[in-house]
Amino acid sequence: MRCPICRRDNDRVVDSRACTDGFATRRRRECLSCSHRYTTYERLEERQIKVVKRNNAREPFIREKMRVGIAKACWKRPLNDERIDALITEIENEVGALIDGEVQAEQLGQMVMERLRQMDQVAFVRFASVYRRFEDVRDFVDELRPMLQREQDD
Repeated sequence: MRCPICRRDNDRVVDSRACTDGFATRRRRECLSCSHRYTTYERLEERQIKVVKRNNAREPFIREKMRVGIAKACWKRPLNDERIDALITEIENEVGALIDGEVQAEQLGQMVMERLRQMDQVAFVRFASVYRRFEDVRDFVDELRPMLQREQDD
């Protein structure tokens, strides 16, 4: 590994530990030439997951794209970046286990909504309103009715 400061390929690993639920290894390194310390991550090379859109177009699964949508739904809610990242990692791991390497966009949206429903109901409704393309207030009421009924039953 080349040092990001002096560009020499002369380092030693100071510390190694598993991260992101064991799917990556974090290594602290020290350059033996200039003594600069830096961190590297080693991840499995995974096959590219394709998302099948509503119009049957296929595009690569982009973690950041999902993160932006979830972050908008969680804006000003008590969900921090770590919880959002954990949610995305959970979904990414589930999708990565699929045999054919393709997932329907609708299936991804359902995975996000199921998890948001358990984490924060306001974030869930925000995400659902965009994902399901709510047209008016009745769409919100129809989505909230089962949630409110479950709370009354408990």
